[in-house]
Amino acid sequence: MSNNVERDLGEQPLAGVMAGMGMKPSDLVRASSEQITYKMISRAVKGRRLTPHVQAKILNALNKASRKQYSLPDLFNY
Repeated sequence: MSNNVERDLGEQPLAGVMAGMGMKPSDLVRASSEQITYKMISRAVKGRRLTPHVQAKILNALNKASRKQYSLPDLFNY
C-alpha cells in the first residue's frame, strides 16, 4: 500500500517572517524553553511536513523571540 503524502511543500512563510526580522535559526533555538533543534527549524523553513507538536514548538519559540503573536497559518501553508 503506497502512501502518497507530499512531504516537500516548498519554502514556508516562516522563512519570510524570520528574514523580515533578521532572525537566524540560532535565535529560535536560544529563545525556546522547549527542546528544539536547528534541524527542526531547517525542515520547517524548507517546507518538510512537520508534526503538529513540532510546529507548535517552533511557533512558541518564534513568538517568544519576536515578542509578537503569530499563529500557525502565519508560518505554515499546509
